[in-house]
Amino acid sequence: MKPSKFLRALLRNTAACSVMAAMATQACASTAVLARNDAKTKTPIQHVIIIVGENRTYDHLFATYVPPKGSTRNLLSEGIINADGSAGQNVVAGAQLMASDTDEYSNSPAITGLYRKLPVPTTEFVHTSPSDTDPPPFETIGAAKAADYGLEDSDIPLLTTGASGLPFKSADTRIPNAMHLPDQPFELTGLYDAYLNSPVHRFFQSWQQMDCSVNYATAENPSGCRNDLFPWVEVTAGFNEGSTADGFYNVQKGDMGYFTSLANTYAMADNYHQPIAGGTGANSIMLGFGDLLYYSDQFGNPATPPAKQIENPDPRAGTNNHYTNDGYSAGSYVNCADQKQPGVKAITSYLKSLYYKPAPNCQKGAYYLVNNYNPGFLGDGSLDQSKFHIPPVTTRSIADDLNDHGISWAYYGEHWDAYVAGLPNAYCNICNPFQYQTQIMTDPKQRKEHLKDTLDLYAAIQSGKLPAVSYVRPQ
Repeated sequence: MKPSKFLRALLRNTAACSVMAAMATQACASTAVLARNDAKTKTPIQHVIIIVGENRTYDHLFATYVPPKGSTRNLLSEGIINADGSAGQNVVAGAQLMASDTDEYSNSPAITGLYRKLPVPTTEFVHTSPSDTDPPPFETIGAAKAADYGLEDSDIPLLTTGASGLPFKSADTRIPNAMHLPDQPFELTGLYDAYLNSPVHRFFQSWQQMDCSVNYATAENPSGCRNDLFPWVEVTAGFNEGSTADGFYNVQKGDMGYFTSLANTYAMADNYHQPIAGGTGANSIMLGFGDLLYYSDQFGNPATPPAKQIENPDPRAGTNNHYTNDGYSAGSYVNCADQKQPGVKAITSYLKSLYYKPAPNCQKGAYYLVNNYNPGFLGDGSLDQSKFHIPPVTTRSIADDLNDHGISWAYYGEHWDAYVAGLPNAYCNICNPFQYQTQIMTDPKQRKEHLKDTLDLYAAIQSGKLPAVSYVRPQ
């Protein structure tokens, strides 16, 4: 994959605005539109750009990466795999386990054994062929170009390849030996431009996948999280992705060429942990608020959401771990201060068992949004009337702090303009933390000044009028 138009714009405009990776220096200050305190920094850095991606783990992308200097911790360094992607001397550390959970939810259920072979990865969310009406990938260059103006023209063809050529929700036989995968991470080399399945990433599933227990804790692993139940949760909790979470690309064989060049040139966090074990919406909220939001009444007080929207990860009768109420259009709220709520006691008891005693920090009576629901507002500031949305909130966010301290900022979401105009688009509404917030969304001036399209970002870079703080969400 080649650099995006955004990154190329940053790199080729260093003469006017000295930019390095995601930070620009004092050189930009003279041409930017400054808020009253933009220039009052303790370092020469005048601009910070937060580029928000998602749904990729370090080992998925950099399992065999070796840095030019220093060290990293990945499947290769741990001896789980060799540089050629084959099983390493410590491959057993990468094995995935089976478990039993038939009574009530457990974040560390009883282990029943190893897989003789991994569950077959599937094409659950992968299109069989290209389409301009139901992408990705796209059927024509024109449709692809209209949909993603963040790419250079030479890169647009990348959006037209990668369809599976296989029946929907079938075995993904593009993966070598897909029907008989041994119980270890498997290589995806040769499939870098392919659309592959997406592992489940929801709150209670993520906790179960991590398999955390104080009984497993060691000096090296004080959390006691073994990360060994990913396929089991996939196939038991009501989803159909198989062992897709075990796949990795191999940079030693040329995968991830552009990202490898970035890793070799700049600093990289190989031990970053997402704010919340869960989906896009909840993690986007954490980005803006530093906390989760809860279901509230018109005055901002905690309220009880509709019963069917409350999570219940306890297994259905007669099943092994098929959740009672969960799914992309069902449960998403959790009252984590109430130990009698399904799933809550398991996680809070685990936290209390750790020697460093992390606090749950749950407000009494508050049902927190732990997965994906629409924000309370549409792009024009009107209320979202869809069935699955979180009511508008007045909770303070980083936007309030930036405004109060006279620091310019903007959130650039790709296809924002089309979204506001009510046109077909690929804008991600759950990705914008400020779209949940009353004080931003009900003020036309705030919306106009701070909520923008990525096209506005490219223009701001070219003109030297980049805000001090920019959030960027490519699509």
